[in-house]
Amino acid sequence: MTDQVDQPSPSRSSLSRRQVLTAAGGAGLLTAAGARVLGAAPRALAATAPSAGGGTPEQVHLTWGDDPATSVVVSWASPGPAAHPRIRVDGHMTVPAVTQTYTDGINGEQVWAYHARVGGLRPGTGYSYTVTADNDAHAGAPFAGSFRTAPRGRAGFRFTSFGDLATPNTQWVLSYGQSAQAVGAVESFRPLFHLLNGDLCYANLNPLSQPSVWRDFGNNNQASAAHRPWMPCLGNHEVEFDNGSQGYTSYLTRYHLPDNGVPGFRGRWYAFRVGAALFVSLDASDVIYQDGAAFVGGPAPLTPAASTGNAPIPAGTSFYIRGYSGGAQTRWLRRTLATARRDDSIDWIIVQMHQDACSSSATGNGSDLGIREEWLPLFDEYQVDLVLNGHDHDYERSFPVRGFDSMAGHEVATGAPVQTRRPHPVTTTPADRFDTSQGTVHLILGGGGTDANLDEYGVDSADGLRQAKVFTKPNRPAPTSTAGVYARPGTDAVEDAIWSAKRDPATGYGVAVFDVDPGVAGGHTSITVTYYHALGAGPVNPTSGAKGAPTPDYTEFETFTLVRPRSDARQPRTGSAAAVPG
Repeated sequence: MTDQVDQPSPSRSSLSRRQVLTAAGGAGLLTAAGARVLGAAPRALAATAPSAGGGTPEQVHLTWGDDPATSVVVSWASPGPAAHPRIRVDGHMTVPAVTQTYTDGINGEQVWAYHARVGGLRPGTGYSYTVTADNDAHAGAPFAGSFRTAPRGRAGFRFTSFGDLATPNTQWVLSYGQSAQAVGAVESFRPLFHLLNGDLCYANLNPLSQPSVWRDFGNNNQASAAHRPWMPCLGNHEVEFDNGSQGYTSYLTRYHLPDNGVPGFRGRWYAFRVGAALFVSLDASDVIYQDGAAFVGGPAPLTPAASTGNAPIPAGTSFYIRGYSGGAQTRWLRRTLATARRDDSIDWIIVQMHQDACSSSATGNGSDLGIREEWLPLFDEYQVDLVLNGHDHDYERSFPVRGFDSMAGHEVATGAPVQTRRPHPVTTTPADRFDTSQGTVHLILGGGGTDANLDEYGVDSADGLRQAKVFTKPNRPAPTSTAGVYARPGTDAVEDAIWSAKRDPATGYGVAVFDVDPGVAGGHTSITVTYYHALGAGPVNPTSGAKGAPTPDYTEFETFTLVRPRSDARQPRTGSAAAVPG
C-alpha cells in the first residue's frame, strides 16, 4: 500500500544528535555513544537456563503499591522454585515474598514468580533493596536495586511512556534490538515511573515458547524496571491460548498491580495516584470490536504439549474476548472518574490503554468504534486530560477532542455512510499549548521496540486529507483462497481524521517524557510533553529503503504543553477554544 505521509519539518533535521535534557524530576544525557543505565550494572542472566532450577532472582521489576507515596511491590522470577524468597530494604527491613506459579498451557513449562509488598515508606524518599533466596546462586552478592516513592500532595514529577516493546532476542516474532535501546532511553530520562502501554513481549505470537519470550522481556526490562516502577496495561498480545479465561495468566502471574476492588478482575484494570494526578489503566480488549488477540491461521492446528492435557486448537480459531467483564470495567471507570473529578486535590486524569480511539495509521490497526462508544463519553463527561496508547507502532497526537461528529465515516466495501462517532476537535489550530479542561488529547506511543515500525499514515486519495481506518464490527477469521488457511480482515470503515494534529513519518520508534508542574494555588497546572524519536532505528529506512539498525540516539521530535485550572480553584470555564496562548 502506498500513501502520502507528512513531510518532516525543517526544524527536525537541524536537531543536535546530542542533547542534555533537564526538567522536574531529574535529568538525562543521551549521546551517540549510548544511554547509560542507572544503578548497579545488571548481572548477566542468560547463562542460567530455565531447566537448571534454583532460586536465583531474575526479571526483577517494580510496580506501585496501592499508595505510591508509601508502598511499592518488588517482583521477580527464578529458573526453579525459590526457598524463602525475600527482599531486604535499606539493609535492615526483611520482607518475605508471596510465590505465584503456573504451568504454560501450550508448552507445559512451569513458571515461578514472587511478589514482596513493601509498605510504611516515607513519601518522596529513595530506598535501596536486595533480592535473594536460600537457594540463590549469588546469595553472597544478591541482586541490588533502588527506587523512590511518589511525592505526597501537589508536587512536580516526571514519567515516561511507550508501548509495544517486545524483546531484543530476534529469535522471537516481532522482537528487535531497539527494545534494549528503549529501556536504556527510559533510564536516561530518570522518570519517577514508566507507563508501558500494552503488547509487552508478543509471547502469543511465539506460542510454543511463551515462557522463554516473557523471560527475555523481563531480563531486558530489569535494567530500568528494577529501579523505578513500570506500570503496564494489557494489550491484545497478552491474550494467550490455554492460559486462563481471558488468556492473561502469564501477565497476571508476573505483575502485582493496585487493587481495583472488583471481585474476579484484579490486575486487568486499575488506578493509582501520584501527586495531583490520577492514572487510570484500562483493558480495551474488553470493549473493542477488533479481533486481534491469539489466532491460529493454519493450515495446521496449534497442538499443545501432551503434558498439558489441552486439545489441539484448530486453524481459524481466534481468542475474542470483547465484553468479558460484562460491563464491570466501564462501571468501575465511571465511579473512578466521578470520584476523581469531585476531589479538589486531583487536577489531572491520565488514561493508559493499548488500543486506539484516534489513530490514522495506514499500515497498522487504526481506530476502534468500541472505545468511542463505551469510554469516550465518560472521558468527555469527566474531563479526562490525556489518553496514552500503543497498538499502532508509530507516533500520533490528536487535537483536544470532545463530543463526536455523527455519520462521518464510510464503509470501505460500498462507500455507504457509516457511524464511526468521529471524535470532534474543539480546535484545529496548530499550537504548542492546549487547555485539556476543554478537550482530551490522545497520543499514540507504539514505538517501543518491535521489528514492525508502522510510521505510514492514511491519506484520502480523493481530497488529500488525513484519513483514518475504523473498526465498527468484529473482523472474525475467514477462509482465504488457500485451503485450510484463515485470515482476519482489516478495518471496515474510513473517516477523514480531522482530529489528527501531528504524525511522525520519519521513524516508528520513540519515547514520550512528561514533566508535571503543579503550579500555584488558584492558578493553572501544566504538563510539558516532549516526544523523542530514534531516527534510523528501523530495520528498513522508510525513505531510502536502506537497512537500518538499532540506535541509542533519541532526539526531540516535538514539545507541547497541556494546561488546566487547578481543581482547588474551581474556576468556571470560559470560551470554547482549546488553544492557549503562551
